[in-house]
Amino acid sequence: MITVHHLNNSRSQRVLWLLEELGLPYDVKRYERDAKTSLAPPELRKVHPLGKSPVITDGALTVAESGAILEYLVDRHGQGRLKPTGEQDLLHYRYFMHFAEGSAMPPLVMKLVFNKIKRAPMPFFVKPIAKGIADKVLGSFVQPNIDAQLKFVEGELSARPWFAGAEFSAADVQMSFAAEAWAARGGAMASYPKVREFLDRIHARPAYQRALERGGPYDLMS
Repeated sequence: MITVHHLNNSRSQRVLWLLEELGLPYDVKRYERDAKTSLAPPELRKVHPLGKSPVITDGALTVAESGAILEYLVDRHGQGRLKPTGEQDLLHYRYFMHFAEGSAMPPLVMKLVFNKIKRAPMPFFVKPIAKGIADKVLGSFVQPNIDAQLKFVEGELSARPWFAGAEFSAADVQMSFAAEAWAARGGAMASYPKVREFLDRIHARPAYQRALERGGPYDLMS
């Protein structure tokens, strides 16, 4: 039996979604973030030394990292589903399986961190300096990278309905977290109707809805 070690409001939500798309049986072991730090609890280190989510166990195997988990599930249990076979589509598939975490998420995480720095309690005489540094990094580096990536992805989704091609695939599951993070904190989404349409389509999928029921509250979009 596959067990998903599921952290609330985390990337593990898309692992649940992929399992629902594949129709595979699985168990969910829930973990809650620390209310003050938003970090995963130490119990997760018993599953994997880094103590992060997502991580799954499948029999004696332990698999961590979003892309590795999704590829493992599709390759071992997918029976040819949710992975394209055409050369060009497979190239797109592999690219976006890596782009999601390798390129899209770092500036989004940086934006989250620097916004927290701006709101963090600190001596009044330090706050203007910290805010000034945060605003400079956000304005000169972080947001321009987010905007460039959104423009790129908008173009990709204008060329084909799904990230890998004409058919829905695990690459769309992998890209879902980045797309939801863009919508939550990326900027003016009205300029990117194809990204917004992608989100609407994946949120309407029955398997996505079932994964929300299994995973519990998911507030990334709020």
